[in-house]
Amino acid sequence: MLTLAVEVGFVLIGLAMTLNLWRLVRGPDATDRILALDTLTINAIALLVLFGIRAGSSAYFEAALVLAAMSFVGTMALCKYLLRGDIIE
Repeated sequence: MLTLAVEVGFVLIGLAMTLNLWRLVRGPDATDRILALDTLTINAIALLVLFGIRAGSSAYFEAALVLAAMSFVGTMALCKYLLRGDIIE
């Protein structure tokens, strides 16, 4: 049963990533693209967790944690750039 749930999760996350890529390419403005990029990263983290469950390895979970931290910093930097025009004051 877990194997089926993981496989369905792969398909659904793949679909979500495809839709995020669509929004990233076609976004009407920069905020939509930043939101699409952030959501794409969240989906990549979920994909890594599913790979970790499937493989039974904790290395994927650690990679997901590192990706989440990097995504947070990147999203904050892009938002700060949009709001103020620079990242470092």
